[in-house]
Amino acid sequence: MSQFKSDFLRVLSERGFIHQVSEPEALDALASSKQITAYIGYDCTAPSLHVGHLLPTMMLYWMQQTGHRPIALMGGGTTRVGDPSGKDESRRILTEEVINENLRSIRTTFSKFLTFGEGPGDAIMANNADWLNTLNYIDFCATWDGTSRSIACCPSTRSSCDSSVSRNCPSSNSIT
Repeated sequence: MSQFKSDFLRVLSERGFIHQVSEPEALDALASSKQITAYIGYDCTAPSLHVGHLLPTMMLYWMQQTGHRPIALMGGGTTRVGDPSGKDESRRILTEEVINENLRSIRTTFSKFLTFGEGPGDAIMANNADWLNTLNYIDFCATWDGTSRSIACCPSTRSSCDSSVSRNCPSSNSIT
């Protein structure tokens, strides 16, 4: 028997999804009283998901099934940066075309579990490239290899340059 009153947390508890919850009473009261929205982030490094995506995807599924709004936040922007997981080798840098094709393929998979649309309970698939790519921050992160002690980014040419050269870059921002 579950101690939760909200359908969402009760279903997750009954299915063994919950190990720990921060402020369970407050979350349960919120999920019982109104529609909540939550997201899970996914990268677009491959055209399909893997078994590690199953648990979070099923949580989004049950969220929608119990009347809440899930967001699948796709990392179309952050996929352009090397893998931050501490591996010895950075992941292969993908073109925007490959990233977008991977995103389309993953959306097809998501469509088997989530209902996307404009309704109040419909899932949203957002792409962080929509806002990150306009900042040029991803370009900066993708080109900086972390070995320089002092670098500068030249936003007008979208390239990095050594701090001694940065004086020649219009609108340069030095980072030391």
